[in-house]
Amino acid sequence: MASALEGTGVRSLAMAGPAVARDRSSARRANLGMVLRLLRDDGPRTRTRISEDTGLPKATVSNLTAELLDGGLIREGEAERDRGTVGRPGQTVEIDGTGVHGIGAEINVDYVSVLALDLKGQVTAEERVPFDVRAAGPDAVLDTTAKLIARGVERLRRDGGRVVGATLATPGTVDLATGTVTYASNIGWRDVPALARLRERLGATAPELHLENDAKLGALAEYVQASADDVRDLVHVTGQTGVGVGIIAGGQLLRGTGGYAGEVGHLQLVPSDQLCACGRRGCWETTIGRGALLRYAADPGDMVWDPMVDLERRLAELRDRAEAGDARTLDALRRIGDNLAPGIALLVDILNPRLVVLGGHFAYFGAYLLDGVTAQVHERVMAPNAGGCEIVLSRVGLTGTARGAALLALDAVYRDPVRAMNRD
Repeated sequence: MASALEGTGVRSLAMAGPAVARDRSSARRANLGMVLRLLRDDGPRTRTRISEDTGLPKATVSNLTAELLDGGLIREGEAERDRGTVGRPGQTVEIDGTGVHGIGAEINVDYVSVLALDLKGQVTAEERVPFDVRAAGPDAVLDTTAKLIARGVERLRRDGGRVVGATLATPGTVDLATGTVTYASNIGWRDVPALARLRERLGATAPELHLENDAKLGALAEYVQASADDVRDLVHVTGQTGVGVGIIAGGQLLRGTGGYAGEVGHLQLVPSDQLCACGRRGCWETTIGRGALLRYAADPGDMVWDPMVDLERRLAELRDRAEAGDARTLDALRRIGDNLAPGIALLVDILNPRLVVLGGHFAYFGAYLLDGVTAQVHERVMAPNAGGCEIVLSRVGLTGTARGAALLALDAVYRDPVRAMNRD
């Protein structure tokens, strides 16, 4: 696993540089963050090992860990003998933060969801509401999103928790500086000041709010899982109504000059004259996205088309049909796989990632897609053995985007732990 001192983690993915210590107070905050990130990334360790890993004096480490313990962000762990030492084992410290939470809110084409994580990455609240987002329009969608966030915040605070932030995830391109969804064709949003409107609805008690693209947050969630296996290069392909890609290169999230990096769903990779939500015909997502899956597998009027039925229930119905040997469903999944493979091969040829992670409905139907897609990609990619790339299914399933959003909200604690300790 990569060391926290190498810049690995959520903040490097968000592309903010390390804090610069300009005075004693900021140096203390930076050192608190460094210790906390070390415990997050490399696990429990004694104070002596923390001193060795960070280069900080033992007395400084003792003071820092005491402050983090008092603030409820770490706790005492098991006894452990330090490397190369004899005698009495030292006491380890480890991440606690069970009372500190970040919230991820996802606006998808056919649902709105919230998910909260504590500092250890455990789910502490979760709610998903079926919603026809495109038909409802931004105001109604943000009304519902605000209610779900407020409900989650209230529940967590009632139990004594502290909510340090919330991240809103949406499809399409976003302007991080202004909190605006600039263009999201699949939900019909253009130049929507989403964060400002969300703040108005949440009021003065709202947590700190952030905005990010859904595919990029999904990549973040997958990277946090994969980085434990020392994976530094990863491509996450969303399986939603729209299809986007989150790209991690050398441990860094690739955004591009205008934040458009990863919009591969609108490339014309597979022959098709199907009209896309963007107004063009033949976009890749019209052959592999959720609309394509439904179009191939069922007629309009079938319950799997109904956006007011929970998405997981609809996907489960299709999976039940596949398991029962329904010819149309199995043919639909075969077509999805055949259309998916050329785009994956192109991404592998261009980016040469260590992993390509299939998310959304691609992961849900992985048993029917993975082997065929992998075989076709190996046939198409120029490099031997697909350049060392492995195609895998998402480890976090349909909650990946919301998880990534919650992780980004929690990152504020790892940059400046004092903010979560109710102390200055």
